[in-house]
Parts: sequence; structure tokens; C-alpha cells
Amino acid sequence: MIGLPHAATLADDCLLRNAWICPAYLSTRRDELVAALRDHVAITVVAVVLGCLVAVPLALLARRYRGARPVLLGSATVIYTVPSLALFSLLLPFTGLSRTTVVVGLVLYSLTILLRGVLAGLDGVPEDVLDAARGMGYGRSRMLMKVELPLALPTMFAGLRVATVSTVALCTVGTVVGNGGLGNLIYDGLRSNFKAEVLTASVLCVVLAVALDLLLLVAQRALTPWRRT
Repeated sequence: MIGLPHAATLADDCLLRNAWICPAYLSTRRDELVAALRDHVAITVVAVVLGCLVAVPLALLARRYRGARPVLLGSATVIYTVPSLALFSLLLPFTGLSRTTVVVGLVLYSLTILLRGVLAGLDGVPEDVLDAARGMGYGRSRMLMKVELPLALPTMFAGLRVATVSTVALCTVGTVVGNGGLGNLIYDGLRSNFKAEVLTASVLCVVLAVALDLLLLVAQRALTPWRRT
């Protein structure tokens, strides 16, 4: 009779039952989850920031030289259509099995969204506002910094939010080179049929995407106070 409660406890243990929802997994693998989440955030942030640093100058170039627009947009679109596994494989001879491979791939994927977002924002600035700025003696650079970019921010942020959420999702594919953040846990869980690991890592990816999207929304509202009225 003494052994019965112990047997029942073991039978109810979610790890032994390989349950999808398992609080014991969260407590026993906390360090592993935190490390994977930290890597996922780092890769995502670096890729999006680098994507912005590349997309904005390219958008300005495409806007100034009309002939460059279809070339740049077409090239970015072609890259976006390449499957992620194939793109990472093409980068391997140059960057090796490293985090750089994942970051470069994610930057290339983000360019299509970011480049179009910047161009759409700049193209959406009303012409009468530009004429007024010219009439006040604004030069090309001053008009860009003081008029065009501020008015283009909402559209640019919309593209940035989409690119960020997309990057969070695509980052998981980096597990093919051992640098997928939470994707590493998802892959290991699928390979070993560890249900709690798969579900927990997947939910964390969704939570991370939503959190970053909300953070960017707050930043957008802070940088565009005139839209709040």
C-alpha cells in the first residue's frame, strides 16, 4: 500500500508521459530555454538592424536614380524567393557553419520588405509639402532629414514590423547550421519526439514575435507624436 502513491506520482509526471504541456520541463530546462531565447533575440536584432542600414541607402539610391529602382527591387525579390535552406547552403562556402551565415541570410531576406517600406514611405510624402519646403529654401539633404523621413516614418515602421516578425520566424531555420536559437530546440524536440520541448520553443517564438512587434509599435508612437492627435 505504501508504494501506490509513489507509483501514481510517477505515472502523472508530465516528463515521463511526454506531455505537450509540461511545467516540469520549464523548471528543469530553464537555463537551456533562456540561452536559446537570448540567441534568438540577438540574431533577430542584429539581422534587422543591419537590414535597415542596408535598405535605407539603397532606397535613397533607387529614389534618386529611377533606373536603379527596378533593378534593386527585382534583385531583392529574387533573393526572397530562394528557399531558406538553399540560401544558407549557398552562403556556407563564404561564411561557414557560423552565426554569420544565418545573419547574412536573414539580412538578405529582410531587404525586400524593408526596401519597399522605405520607398513607399518616401513616395507617400505629399507633393505640396515638398513644394512648401522648397519654397522655404530647404536643400535636398535638409528636406530629406526634416520633412521626408519624419513623414515617411509610419509606413517605414509598418515595413519594419513585418520584417522583424518575419525574421523571428526565419531565424529558426538557422538550426541547419547550428545557430537557430529556439529553432535548435524545435529541431531537437522533433528529432527525439520530445513534445514539451517542441511546443515550448514554438510558443516562445510566437511570444517573441508579438513582443518585438509591440515594442516597435510603441517606438513608432513615440517618434510620431503628431499622429496621436
